[in-house]
Amino acid sequence: MADQSVRGHFVWHELKTPDASAAHAFYEKAIGWKTQPWEEDPSYLMFAARRGPIGATSVHAPHPGSAPYWLPYIGTGDIEKTVKQARDKGGSVVKDIDSLASGSRYAVLADPAGVAFGVYESAEDYGTITPPQAGEHSWHELMTGDHQAAFDFYSSLFGWQKMDEHDMGEHGTYMIWGLNGRQMGGMFKSTQGAPNAWVGYVHVKDVHQTARKVKSAGGQVINGPMEVPGGDWVVQVVDPQGAMFAAHARKAEAPKKQKKVKAAAAETPAPVVEDQDAPVAEDAPPVEAPAKEAPAKKAPRKKAPAPEAPAKEAPPAEAPAEEAPVKEAPAKKAPAKKAPAKKAPAKKSPPAKKSSKKPAKKAGKKAQKKSNKQKKAPASKSAGAKKSAKKGSKKVKTRSGGPKKAAKSPRKKK
Repeated sequence: MADQSVRGHFVWHELKTPDASAAHAFYEKAIGWKTQPWEEDPSYLMFAARRGPIGATSVHAPHPGSAPYWLPYIGTGDIEKTVKQARDKGGSVVKDIDSLASGSRYAVLADPAGVAFGVYESAEDYGTITPPQAGEHSWHELMTGDHQAAFDFYSSLFGWQKMDEHDMGEHGTYMIWGLNGRQMGGMFKSTQGAPNAWVGYVHVKDVHQTARKVKSAGGQVINGPMEVPGGDWVVQVVDPQGAMFAAHARKAEAPKKQKKVKAAAAETPAPVVEDQDAPVAEDAPPVEAPAKEAPAKKAPRKKAPAPEAPAKEAPPAEAPAEEAPVKEAPAKKAPAKKAPAKKAPAKKSPPAKKSSKKPAKKAGKKAQKKSNKQKKAPASKSAGAKKSAKKGSKKVKTRSGGPKKAAKSPRKKK
């Protein structure tokens, strides 16, 4: 049974581009999206925001006179009925209904003005649709020759409601539409020479910073940054391959130092986006782009199904691996108290040697005799010591042969 809650919500965005690698490199720098391969078909590379995949690239060679573009997918609770209604209302089928491995189905259609869009029917519970976060689409805008006729067409297919209108002077009326009381996007008459197309707005924190990143990565800013009715800020840009998209920052999140710019000259004054999201649904397979000029889109959403080629729902983007917090080096334990190193006892200077010089000749005979007696005295003592040492050595053996034990032996005999 198809999930009816997804009807009317933008659930996936597929970039039709001739160079998928270059596109992923650009959007990673400009928006911060990561590249994530679809597990069922690694060649189908997806764009992943913080909460999961929001879209993917599909290699596409533009028709003569057209450019790369973003193809948005809108949810439906009954895909056969939606396709039939589109035909009855003057639309056409670009790619007929096809199925994915999960049982979900998709198709690619074109409205009466030739603007391409996809439809997606989820075979499983799509989950709760929540307000978009950074990196997810928060607004969708349609530039077309007759926005009133366009609204009649899409409202019959998806149940959208007209919610507000803004007078843009020479640029006509900007009509805001939504679903279940929530503003989701706008429609207005495109200016002469501008393509009929869907433009998806990606939620960012600072459009001025995004504009700088787009230029640095090789893209081009074509409108803004500017403030729009309600206080939000927008900027419209084109990627290096020529696909148009936009960025949107809510008033409450805009940096205080943002320089205010008049929105009067804006080709598309996108109104305040209160809500919008796109859940992660399955990939919609590659779709041939209609011969018309590339449409661009603005997208609100939360999860995004992987639309395109393979036949299974794109798994939600794996949450970026969180870097392990740097562990503080544990306090080193005080090493076991080592016995303080004993200082080597200061070597005592050896006693001064007695002078061996003979007394000066000038000394008298008495002095000479006295010195001779002093010399003889120690000599006799040392001789006695030698004898006692010999006696003691016969009875006592010592490791060092030191004088202490040798001196004790004679005492025992007494």
